[in-house]
Amino acid sequence: MKISAKGLYGLHVMLELALRHGAGPVVVATLAKRQGLPPKYLPILMGRLRGAGLVTAQRGPSGGFILARSPGAISALEIVEALEGPLAPPSSRDMRSSGDAAGTRAIGNLLSGADEIYRQALAKQSLADLAATTRSLAHAGEGYSI
Repeated sequence: MKISAKGLYGLHVMLELALRHGAGPVVVATLAKRQGLPPKYLPILMGRLRGAGLVTAQRGPSGGFILARSPGAISALEIVEALEGPLAPPSSRDMRSSGDAAGTRAIGNLLSGADEIYRQALAKQSLADLAATTRSLAHAGEGYSI
């Protein structure tokens, strides 16, 4: 399983909103600049996150985006699936058939199990967890300024 650039951008943007949670709306230009993302792409990304109920938009001179729920109530899995659709294990048609049906099935079971572990790891990580790790790394001098 692989997260696309869209999913990674979404994680970065949502992390930025979590780090600024409670400080008011954040404008798209600020999100793009802080995360080094293409400004023209962000409205599309934010539209999908908004449609999934993960962010809300506030209009007006002091408008921008804020998290729709607390950072602890939003998982990494929700963000990725909002942008990429449900994460699913490889289907049988994705599997190369070796002529050994049992072997192909065994490999499929392995990949399905790995996929479930991956999904569980994303589901367990909230934005609050990611923000805490980010703050800890920034405090340790890992290069991110808050």
